[in-house]
Amino acid sequence: MKSRWVRPTLNTKFHIDRDWWEEKGRNFRVHLLSHLCSECQQRYQDYQETELIDWIDASTGEVAQVDGLWHSLRVCCSLKPDYVNELTPMTTAIFRVFLANGNEPLTPIELSQELNRPAETILRTIGGFQVYHGIKPVPEEEVRRVSRRKPVADEE
Repeated sequence: MKSRWVRPTLNTKFHIDRDWWEEKGRNFRVHLLSHLCSECQQRYQDYQETELIDWIDASTGEVAQVDGLWHSLRVCCSLKPDYVNELTPMTTAIFRVFLANGNEPLTPIELSQELNRPAETILRTIGGFQVYHGIKPVPEEEVRRVSRRKPVADEE
């Protein structure tokens, strides 16, 4: 059963919904390739043979297997000054922020801080019925599950 649409707010967490890509019959990896810098695009001409690699989260020490294309984007392409700039279209800029941060859910307010663009404009862009690049609100039950997993900081 489909859930009822609820209008997102400035505090709604968004992410790239990988299921959306499958439902639309679109290849996420082909789209990901188009967001790589020219050096990485050259390196990954045959993106289908890209393997999973082990990636260590510096803040938690957790090891996860990640897509080699996505890893390249995070450690190389996203660090270049022209990865996102004032000329980057809004939906592309938002998508690239999620690619660069490993698809960690963010609110329009948090995206605004990353992109130096008004949170209200970001919300109007990604908070409607039209879905761009698979960017959708994180389902409420998933937000609760993730927030329960987050460790609580030690008090000083």
